[in-house]
Amino acid sequence: MEQTINCLVIDDDPEVNDYVCEMVRQTPFLRLIGTHAFAHSALSDLEKKQIDLLILDINLPGLDGVTFARMLKTASGFVPPKVILISGSREHALAGYKVDAIDYLVKPFGYEEFYGAVIKARGMMSPPTLSSQLRSDHLFLKVEHDLTRVNISDIRYLESFKDYVKVFTSDQMIVALSTLKGLEEKLASHRFMRIHRSFIINLDKIDAIQHMTVRFGRTIIPVTEQYRQAFRAEFSDWL
Repeated sequence: MEQTINCLVIDDDPEVNDYVCEMVRQTPFLRLIGTHAFAHSALSDLEKKQIDLLILDINLPGLDGVTFARMLKTASGFVPPKVILISGSREHALAGYKVDAIDYLVKPFGYEEFYGAVIKARGMMSPPTLSSQLRSDHLFLKVEHDLTRVNISDIRYLESFKDYVKVFTSDQMIVALSTLKGLEEKLASHRFMRIHRSFIINLDKIDAIQHMTVRFGRTIIPVTEQYRQAFRAEFSDWL
C-alpha cells in the first residue's frame, strides 16, 4: 500500500516551475507542499515540514542543485528527501548519480517521463507500518445518523451528488454525507484516481477501458481532459 508523497519543487524558470507543479497536482499519490525559485529559500520548508521528494533543477543561480542535494545528503540530524534532478542538458547526469538522485529528467520532458520517475520514487519510499495499514483498510461513512464501515478494497467507484457522495461497492450503493475531495484524501494511499470532476474510481476494479472511458458493469464513466495525462500514464503499457 502506497503512502502519499509530499513534494517540493525548486526551479528558477517560472514556466518550468509551473509546469512541474501542475504535473505533481495531476498525480494522485503526490502532494505539493511548496515551490521555490532558489535552493536556499527552500531550507525553511525542508526543516519545518515533512518533505519526501525534492524535484530539483540543477542549473539554479547561486547554489546549484547538485551542490544543494549533496549538502542535504551529508547534513547531520536530518533525513534528506529523495531527489529527482531536472536539467536542460545531459551533461550533469553523472553528478546526479553521485548524489543518489532517483532519476534525471532532461527538459523538455513530458508527463510520462515524469510519472515514470515518481513511480520509481514511490517504490523506494519506506512502506507504511503494519498498524497504519490496519487503520486504513476501511472507511467509516456517515450515513444518516450512523457511521457505516466499508472495506476500501470493496469500493468500485465514487460519484459526487450535491452534498453527498454515492459509494458503489461490489454489491451495494451507499449514500454518504461527505465531499468527494474529503474521500479522495482518505483514499490517497490506495489505487484510486479521479478521472472526472464527479468521479473517483478504483483502478483495480475496472472492467474495461475504451476511447478514454472506463466501464464498471453497465456503468460507463468518461475520463475528462483534465485527468487524461495521469490516466494514460497509469495505463501506458496498455493504451
